[in-house]
Amino acid sequence: MQKDMVQRFLEYIKIDTTSDEESKTCPSTKIQFNLAELIIKDLETIGLSDISLDTNGYIMATLPSTTSKNVPTVGLIAHIDTAPSYNGKNVKPQIIKSYDGKDIVLNQKNNITMSTEIFPDLKKYKGQDLIVTDGTSLLGADNKAGIVEIIEAIKFFLSNPQIEHGEIKIAFTPDEEIGRGANLFDVKKFGAKFAYTIDGGELGEIEFDNFNAASVKVKIKGCDIHPGTAKNKMVNATLIGMEFNSMLPINEKPEYTSGYEGFNLLCEMSGNVENCELNYIIRDHSKEKFESKKTLMLEIEKFLKIKYPVSEILVEIEDSYLNMKEKIEPVIEIIDIVKKSMLEVGVEPLVSPIRGGTDGARLSYMGLPCPNIFTGGHNFHGKFEYIPINSMHKAVEVIIKLIENINKDFSN
Repeated sequence: MQKDMVQRFLEYIKIDTTSDEESKTCPSTKIQFNLAELIIKDLETIGLSDISLDTNGYIMATLPSTTSKNVPTVGLIAHIDTAPSYNGKNVKPQIIKSYDGKDIVLNQKNNITMSTEIFPDLKKYKGQDLIVTDGTSLLGADNKAGIVEIIEAIKFFLSNPQIEHGEIKIAFTPDEEIGRGANLFDVKKFGAKFAYTIDGGELGEIEFDNFNAASVKVKIKGCDIHPGTAKNKMVNATLIGMEFNSMLPINEKPEYTSGYEGFNLLCEMSGNVENCELNYIIRDHSKEKFESKKTLMLEIEKFLKIKYPVSEILVEIEDSYLNMKEKIEPVIEIIDIVKKSMLEVGVEPLVSPIRGGTDGARLSYMGLPCPNIFTGGHNFHGKFEYIPINSMHKAVEVIIKLIENINKDFSN
């Protein structure tokens, strides 16, 4: 007997798939194969036959076309891993039936409560069924909700062969949460003209305007002298690091930004008198402001080198991903048809900037335009993560309607 969507979701989130940014392998953790192998079995059970799982943890499958029309091949993508920023082991989900709109006690023993004052969006779902954590782990809706929603939509078309649609490609990737989901993605093998990641947040979200992103390492070498004889000799690398950070705009820290405002984030700082290292990430939707932030880092490097000629200061900047908007706007019809599909199933489209990145951003620059659609989840990467079951069903409805509309509107 085939599983229903919620049953499948509850099964998937109990499987630990945490990725590891320190690992050099792909996938970064072998445990991701535990879910990947189960997904393969489930895809076979629902009736798919063209399925592959490679040694790097990438799943690809094809639902053949059922139409004689010339319809572009569309892709649906989600990721297997969960974020390493919070515990992903021993997930114990709870279902809150007919939520009453009040604070939710997740864990009475540990006094963990999800407050409507802190999370006012909860009130939108009064009367609905919610899936929440027990307060000791993340939930894993990011992105296992996307996986099961895609599977449910594919199951619908397999069960209703009379509904015409073009060829549909699906892919489930490893290591998205550590920025590597697209690293070994074979765009040519996938064969889609465009695709959608089902990896967004609340009901109605459509995202195709993400951050430009870079990582920055600042390496400082000072001169350590016994403090008793240090006058005019010691150069304290840690103090130079602190000075470097103080020269960045205070109002461009993430805690002071929202919407389209970019930021510099000091992620880690370590050091002593002799050596200091600072690790930053830079984010901005605007390409010009993004480049200005990188330039400022280099200008501070030049200034401090002049001020402290005895020291060695090196700023290393590496781009991580770019804003997919540049690649989506020339094919904006793939956004318009999502909006149309949402409205037709009673979902209000919410076009919003992504204050982060997705596999779709990098895939768009690899030749596969790939905007992002909602899963329905909230508060990803932490113990207050939750997802309304109704939003999951709506995500499936949107995917189905989207495929139907592509068949109707994009045929030649």
